[in-house]
Amino acid sequence: MTNSVSSQLTYSSYLKVDGLLSLQKPLSTPEAPDELLFIITHQSYELWFRLMIQELERVINLISQNSLFPVFHLLERVSLVFKTLIQQLDILETMTPVAFNQFRSQLNPASGFQSWQFRELELLLGGSPQDYSRFATLEPEWFKRITERSLKPNLRTAFCDLLVRKTLLSPTFSEEELRSAVLTIYEKPIQDELQTFCEFLIALDEQIILWRFRHVQMVERMIGMKHGTGGSLGVPYLETTLKKKFFPELWQARTHMGNPNQ
Repeated sequence: MTNSVSSQLTYSSYLKVDGLLSLQKPLSTPEAPDELLFIITHQSYELWFRLMIQELERVINLISQNSLFPVFHLLERVSLVFKTLIQQLDILETMTPVAFNQFRSQLNPASGFQSWQFRELELLLGGSPQDYSRFATLEPEWFKRITERSLKPNLRTAFCDLLVRKTLLSPTFSEEELRSAVLTIYEKPIQDELQTFCEFLIALDEQIILWRFRHVQMVERMIGMKHGTGGSLGVPYLETTLKKKFFPELWQARTHMGNPNQ
């Protein structure tokens, strides 16, 4: 028996378009024209964060199985998503500071810092859970999710575990040994697959750095050096994140390549 016309799958029913379009609820009265742009941009960010979390979980699982070829494809996807996030800031910046101030006061005490998905993403990449410990009392539910995530494998530990299995690192390796192992990967042609893996990792790290920088510039363009909503420090805090690298050894290796006195 075939399904009736009313029960057949459609584009809108599959994507839940009606429900999706009901989620944008501006708070300003009268409604500020650019508040919809602000909401849609940040909601789309959360959707992209969800995808990247899923893909990085897949990456970590594949690395644990020593299956690197599909990892390359997924890491490229995540890098391109970050590039897309940068491009979305161009759209957001079509909103002037005057237009933003028409509804900015309505956002208190919410803050972009409260995006637990982005914090999960940082931890998945290899960030330190200690960076968020001071917020345990302010965001208990948020902090519980972060704590659970910090107990799971991340991309950085998966990379190191792979090098241990490849006998390039000892199980109790030091940071110096890790830096030396990375140099070995680049200096020995036999390590072509690992070298390609490292290049995908540093490409992802670079895109995240570029996104952080672009985000800082956008925030300063919108609010200058004022504090953010929710009491965050705004630009001064964001600037402290610009030096964060999830794979600093890959960057440091460039300094020592080809140097006989490394």
